[in-house]
Amino acid sequence: MEPINARSDVRTKLIEATPAQVFAAIRDPSKVARWWGPDGFSSTIHQFEFHPGGWWRLTLHGPDGTDFPNEYRLVRIEPDRMVQIAHPSPDHCFVLTIELTRRGDATLVSWQQTFDQAEHYQPLAEFLAQANEQVLARLAAEVHPPSAA
Repeated sequence: MEPINARSDVRTKLIEATPAQVFAAIRDPSKVARWWGPDGFSSTIHQFEFHPGGWWRLTLHGPDGTDFPNEYRLVRIEPDRMVQIAHPSPDHCFVLTIELTRRGDATLVSWQQTFDQAEHYQPLAEFLAQANEQVLARLAAEVHPPSAA
């Protein structure tokens, strides 16, 4: 198997919130629907079984109106610490691990998306780098929405 760094996108984001506040935005499907996906995308969640072995089914709606059905399996959940999600697609099979680490009054969110094969990851690497940064920014905004002036 290829080295993990040849088939993974790794991102971090410091969010000014507690791990519990960040975890709340990850476990609540109404919140997930607002932040999941890159800029310009929206999500419709059809099923969200937030427990190990549970299914998460959604449709990502692209800015051009294209729909992208997605299906994930929740693999591991450690409240306020970590969520691991598998995307069992034959052509884009990956595991996403989201870790939450307290850093003073903030939380460091570590995001690692690891594909089974580098040949599946490499064509998407540039897109994923940008998309995952946007998703993390949207997560941060969900945890701390802009205040109304």
